[in-house]
Amino acid sequence: MNDQSNATPVNRPKNSGTIILLSVIIGLLCLKIFWDYREKSGLQQELTQSNTDLGMTKTRLEEIKAELDNKITEISRLGGNIEELKKAKEEVEATLKKTKSWSNKNIKELKERVQGYEKLLKMKDEELAQLKEENKELYSENNELKSKQNKLNDSLARLSQRRDELAGKVAIASRLKAENIRVFSISQGNREKESPFRSRRIGQLKIQFNLAENRVAPIEGKKILIRIIDENNQVIFDLAKGSGTFTVEGREEWYTAAQEILFDNTKQELSFLYEKGSDYNSGNYTVEIYAADYKMGSTMFIVK
Repeated sequence: MNDQSNATPVNRPKNSGTIILLSVIIGLLCLKIFWDYREKSGLQQELTQSNTDLGMTKTRLEEIKAELDNKITEISRLGGNIEELKKAKEEVEATLKKTKSWSNKNIKELKERVQGYEKLLKMKDEELAQLKEENKELYSENNELKSKQNKLNDSLARLSQRRDELAGKVAIASRLKAENIRVFSISQGNREKESPFRSRRIGQLKIQFNLAENRVAPIEGKKILIRIIDENNQVIFDLAKGSGTFTVEGREEWYTAAQEILFDNTKQELSFLYEKGSDYNSGNYTVEIYAADYKMGSTMFIVK
């Protein structure tokens, strides 16, 4: 009994409750810091991922824009409808201008748009392939038509050439010819004399001939010309007496006299009377007869 009453009592620290409380508070603070760090780290990771997704999606949009440009060019060249592609390109361009301010929700929507554009491009790839096939067939048909057209053109060209050759032959065959050409001098007493002539006795020259029969030549009006040429190759002409110029073999020449006739293919006889108004020099003279631009015949006479 005495031993128990004399036992020494246990002394407990007065601040043990305070220590426990501080430990709990410190633990809670550590736990809060841990969760704050974890949440911040998660947000940072999410933001990084969003920026990455936005960058990749924007890059893909740029690629889609380039693909749309190519499709528009190709389909337009092949004659296809490009309105849907042009509208999609406008949408992509508008979207690219505002991608910097997009949220996660916007990025998700943007990804869905990209998928839609990719489907459109795939569909247009199929349409483009079909257009190429159709154009290939059209090209083949066009080449075949061109080949037939070229053959037809060659045939027409040969036919035209033969026609021109025939027309040329007909034109040559239809040329008139002067026959029985005779030259007379008519004196003041109306006496006719054939070459050679004396200069002083030539009052007028009379050129007489027949138009040869020609069954190819049409019955039509003709202008007949004569040229009297001296031995110096000078044409005798007088504008006051009906002389003038005409074109023969691409050059302009003088003629002495002319008259309009109706060629009737009856071997009709024609006469030209020409009064020079002065003496003829001695020498050899040539008479040429023309119808339009070709020579019908010629003869000569002599003046002493």
